[in-house]
Amino acid sequence: MLVRNDHAAHAMRVSEIASETARECFRGRLGIEFKADESPVTQADKAVEAKVREYLQEHFPDHGIVGEEHGVQGGDRREMWIIDPIDGTRSFLSGHPLFGFLLGHLVDGIADLGVVAMPALNEVFLGVQGQGATLNGESISVSEKTQLEQAILYVNEGDKLHRDHPTVFDRLMQSGQTRRFAYDCYPHALLAAGHVDVVIDYDLQSYDFLPVSALVQAAGGIMTDWDGKPLKLSSDGKVISAATPELHTQMLQLVHG
Repeated sequence: MLVRNDHAAHAMRVSEIASETARECFRGRLGIEFKADESPVTQADKAVEAKVREYLQEHFPDHGIVGEEHGVQGGDRREMWIIDPIDGTRSFLSGHPLFGFLLGHLVDGIADLGVVAMPALNEVFLGVQGQGATLNGESISVSEKTQLEQAILYVNEGDKLHRDHPTVFDRLMQSGQTRRFAYDCYPHALLAAGHVDVVIDYDLQSYDFLPVSALVQAAGGIMTDWDGKPLKLSSDGKVISAATPELHTQMLQLVHG
């Protein structure tokens, strides 16, 4: 099932609303709370998600919604929207501009549309199954790199990887032509645009990876879990994005030794 054009148009409007709301709060005075897992949540997270939910409920009353801050509404519905209002709250609250807004449209739990908006950068990435990917309306696609030793490799959540999977971390430190440590959605978006060749990520939630997976795959890339399985709501949060099947295979071999 291909996403209808009006879904994409609505998704872009939602990203505008979310970005405007985030920019109003960015580098201002924020009320900050900490969740049970010690991750922070700000007033901005709650404000963005509330406005996005209001819009989606008005325009898609028959669709379910999954959001980071307000949970699941209509979880038994075939079509759903999934929201991460501020992807990179720690970046946001520290004044770092590489935080994003994520929105995905799901059919039977599979993402067929994904938006990655970078409010502080005025960049909006859109990926639609069967229709390609864009950055601010211009077509983008992944690189053609096939050899890991020649690839630009981004390692997300490197501190957690080093703590929980030290052997994998050591292999990563010997891989790629260029390595960068990072967090959150932007490295995956850069991969969709052809600037990065591989991203390994860890300890994510479904609202972190499903919107991004739709973008990466619409741009011609591959995004799976560490076992090479397609991503779904119940995936364990360990993901690999790769520009080509060859790089994806090499990364699977790397994580499994």
